[in-house]
Amino acid sequence: MKILVVGSGGREHAIIRKLKESPKAEKIYAAPGNGGISKDAECVNIGAMDKEKMAAFAKENDIDLVFVAPDDPLADGMVDALEGAGIRAFGPRANAAVIESSKVFSKNLMKKYHIPTADYEVFDDPTKVMAYIEEKNQYPVVVKADGLALGKGVIIAQNHAEAQAAVKEIMEDKKFGDSGNNVVVEEFLTGPEVSVLAFTDGISLKPMVSSKDHKRAYDNDEGLNTGGMGTISPNPYYTDEIAEICRKTIFEPTVAAMNSEGRTFKGCLYFGLMLTPNGPKVIEYNARFGDPETQVVLPRLKTDLVDIINAVIDEKLSQLDIEWTNEATACVVMASGGYPLSYQKGIEITGLDENGQTEGATVFHAGTKFENGTFYTNGGRVLGITASAETLDKALEKAYKAVDSIHFEGAHYRKDIGKTK
Repeated sequence: MKILVVGSGGREHAIIRKLKESPKAEKIYAAPGNGGISKDAECVNIGAMDKEKMAAFAKENDIDLVFVAPDDPLADGMVDALEGAGIRAFGPRANAAVIESSKVFSKNLMKKYHIPTADYEVFDDPTKVMAYIEEKNQYPVVVKADGLALGKGVIIAQNHAEAQAAVKEIMEDKKFGDSGNNVVVEEFLTGPEVSVLAFTDGISLKPMVSSKDHKRAYDNDEGLNTGGMGTISPNPYYTDEIAEICRKTIFEPTVAAMNSEGRTFKGCLYFGLMLTPNGPKVIEYNARFGDPETQVVLPRLKTDLVDIINAVIDEKLSQLDIEWTNEATACVVMASGGYPLSYQKGIEITGLDENGQTEGATVFHAGTKFENGTFYTNGGRVLGITASAETLDKALEKAYKAVDSIHFEGAHYRKDIGKTK
């Protein structure tokens, strides 16, 4: 098979490296890809949002399968456009991807179908938001932009001043553009967070192994929210008993709810969960593989990913037995200095071999370019250094040892990935 992967980050690199393991993957393309991805796939200079060029390229090059990985093209109907052109594509159509692209939609869906989540209200007027927050007078309070915001459109306000600043930033200053036309104000939940990705063909659902993301920029969960500074799998808090509760009360009801709404979801459905004192609740849905969760989940997959993708597209997922390793996996993200705010690009990276790898770990490239035999930084999150071992401690030790061997000016990473309080 000839396979085209849409996207340019660490998630896409992890997907491509897993696809490469399949004897069915004869040739892999990435559009647009990045410096590290260019060592594992042929990069094509087509933007991830360019539906027309993507479909034309797939037609001209007899592509058998297109894997649409990022949220924006899914929400914009990339899968619809490809299918309309007669091309097999993995990922939800736009009317199902709305489960991520509109927090208002997803919260209302959960309320309607009694899927456990935080109490909330939706607003389109900043003054009404503040009146509601002041009336409740319960802090911390969570303020979320309705639309996609690179994983950064969620602000946890600790007091009145921070809530006011959050509302101004999202709704008045339009920091996230039209994503901030509406906001969701949510009660603050407490408990361990769990990420569970699941394959679904719209009929059956097969959860992947669990993971734990570390969202805050600095150690001890301090600093601003980021796209994710590191991950571990499995999540130590996610027991078999909790998994069964989630399957019955959250996972399967969500697939059924989307079918009832005429929005059948086929692809990877991501459940961001909080294990509260009152049981597991949904914090958010994503309509695709998480980043950097993919970097620790896919390395544990034993079943051929191409077989799974085909089973999802052909609605035959129930016929497939998906197997995972028992190993623990850890990913430490090396980010540009200043991320998630402003940062420089084009800084030389040393410590990588000619394939962008290093000894003892797998290096997933998130924001790099490759020029004249040298790798350079080209994004906020630059590299995801990932290692597996029989225990989490050993996996972390291997990952951090590899981190120590890689250098670029201003490099920033958390030193407490995988530490439980």
